[in-house]
Amino acid sequence: MMQHIQNLETPAILVRQDILTQNMQKYQSECDKYGKKLWPMVKTHKASAFCKMQQEIGADGFLCGTLDECEALCEKGFQNIMYAYPAAGTISCSRIAKLASKCNFYVRLDSIESAGMLDEAAARFNANTAAADGTGSPDVSAPVTISYTLIIDCGLHRFGIAPENAAVFADQLKQFEHLRFAGISTHSGHVYGEADPDKIAIYAQDEQNALHTAAAVLEKAGYEIQLVTTGATPTFRYAVADPCINIYHPGNYVFHDAIQIGNRTATEEECALSVYATVIAHPAGDLFICDAGAKCLGLDQGAHGNASVKGYGYVIGHPELTVCGLSEEVGKLHVDGITDLKIGDRIRIIPNHACSSANLTDYYIMVNEQDQVTEWIPVDIRGNKTRKI
Repeated sequence: MMQHIQNLETPAILVRQDILTQNMQKYQSECDKYGKKLWPMVKTHKASAFCKMQQEIGADGFLCGTLDECEALCEKGFQNIMYAYPAAGTISCSRIAKLASKCNFYVRLDSIESAGMLDEAAARFNANTAAADGTGSPDVSAPVTISYTLIIDCGLHRFGIAPENAAVFADQLKQFEHLRFAGISTHSGHVYGEADPDKIAIYAQDEQNALHTAAAVLEKAGYEIQLVTTGATPTFRYAVADPCINIYHPGNYVFHDAIQIGNRTATEEECALSVYATVIAHPAGDLFICDAGAKCLGLDQGAHGNASVKGYGYVIGHPELTVCGLSEEVGKLHVDGITDLKIGDRIRIIPNHACSSANLTDYYIMVNEQDQVTEWIPVDIRGNKTRKI
């Protein structure tokens, strides 16, 4: 017999199986409709089981936020893998060279320095491989070449080059014989700072304009563009039909969260992940304490700040409650008006940022529509797993 969530210890991270599946299918269907590929961002859930679900539904590849994620997917047989950020340093670049030898791997670049380090890592990998097999020269049929996309800045101003400078920068990278130009990528992450849902389309337009400009100057300079990639869950619906873009990288779409509710990307009913907690104290008339704190909900109120977010999570079924403060292990619930809440009650909180809550747990407790536990899914590619070299 299935266990009901009322019998679970709290706090617990719950994921509604049906909502998760519906979210995955919805975004995949949109990509299929317009002939696009979906390479979801893995850092949202950090679970290889969810990657398998996404692949079975139609995902063609994956975008990863850490090299740990890249390596884990490669080891499990996934082939199309992109690392979302530039790399620097001998250790990281060596890991990338090894990944490039095992799967269809892409890294992103926005500096000559990073490119040079990756080129050296690939050359070193080829030399070491040749020495190991005793030939003294690399296998000319399959030397490691690291494929890359240029990071185009569409307004986030975190990574990237100006769109109009794409060809100039690509020309500079021609000096590196172990690198291969594959295309362009961007990320409109600054959309998460927008509190007005009616303005989301503006960020999507900036995203598209940046890629169109970069693609145009590169094509004029004679470059063949294989990949034009972008992705943020809020802008997805506005950008998915763009004829220039062929790969999308939404991540949060699998869970959604209070920020996505605030910017009207999702409804409460489309939020798959919640934090299950018990009310453990009632120190004042307008204040309760629950046993879920910052180590479950995170202290995130939007990576770029967002005025549409109130408190540290949305308490399902209790509009009178605000998660007004968090300690490491407990949360404060402020009452505005009348409530029937009492000590011992169980509540479900949709976190502001589901990615943070996902990174703070070792497993997801999958539940069905009747709140029965159906499965326990490990968050198996979370944390720092740096190998000793």
